[in-house]
Parts: sequence; C-alpha cells; structure tokens
Amino acid sequence: MRELDHKKTVDLLNTIMEFELAGVVRYTHYSLMVTGPNRIPIVEFFKLQANESLTHAQQVGEILTGLEGHPTLRIAPMEETYKHTVRDILEESLSHEKKAVDLYKALLDTVENASIYLEEFTRTMIGTEEMHNIEIKKMLRDFS
Repeated sequence: MRELDHKKTVDLLNTIMEFELAGVVRYTHYSLMVTGPNRIPIVEFFKLQANESLTHAQQVGEILTGLEGHPTLRIAPMEETYKHTVRDILEESLSHEKKAVDLYKALLDTVENASIYLEEFTRTMIGTEEMHNIEIKKMLRDFS
C-alpha cells in the first residue's frame, strides 16, 4: 500500500462536506417549491435527500476530525435559478448528484491503495450517489 496524501484527503473531504451541506439547503428549498398533483411524493423525496445529505456531511466530518482535520463551516456555492417546475428541479438535482459522484471519485483516486477504510467508505458513497442519479433519471422519464 502507498502512503495516504493527508493534506489532499482532508482538502477533498472538506470540499465534499461543503457540497453535502449545500445539498441540505438545495433539497430543502426544492421540497418547499414543488407544486402540482404529484407534490406529496416528490416533496417527501426531496426531504429524504436533504436528510441524507446531512448524514453524509456528518459522516465526512467525523472522518475529517479523525484525520485531525478541521471541518469547514462553509457550504458550496449555489445559484438560484428561479425555475421551479418539477422537471427543472429534477434536472438541477441530477446535475448536483453527478457532481457528487465526481467529487467522491476524486476522493477514491486519492485514497485508493492508501487506506482500506477510506477506500471502502468512498466506494459506498459513490454507489449511493450513483443510485440517486438512476432514481432521478427514472423520475425524469415521464417528461417529454
């Protein structure tokens, strides 16, 4: 095994934490903006996404402090598009989830063959984020 690049790992974990915390805000916002006949299940979906983003941020924060890093107080930048149709919100969500996969893949590149725990954690997170992508794509299929 190779040596863990501690600084790069901590920096990436902080970036991921900022992104996950932004997800809490993003998905909470989306849950409030959904209207229409299918509102209830879609609102519930976004509330679950917000809670999961918070859980992910907390998990990443625990790893950060375990590595003697300092968890960020920032959140990743977010733009308000003022587009709130269900389709627009789902497309923005898909973009967000794709970025999450990219961030976790960057972390995997950094920790692979350097820390079995971090590698397994990161692979699990990639799988989770990929499932989110699949679910959102399936939700978008009904829009033409």
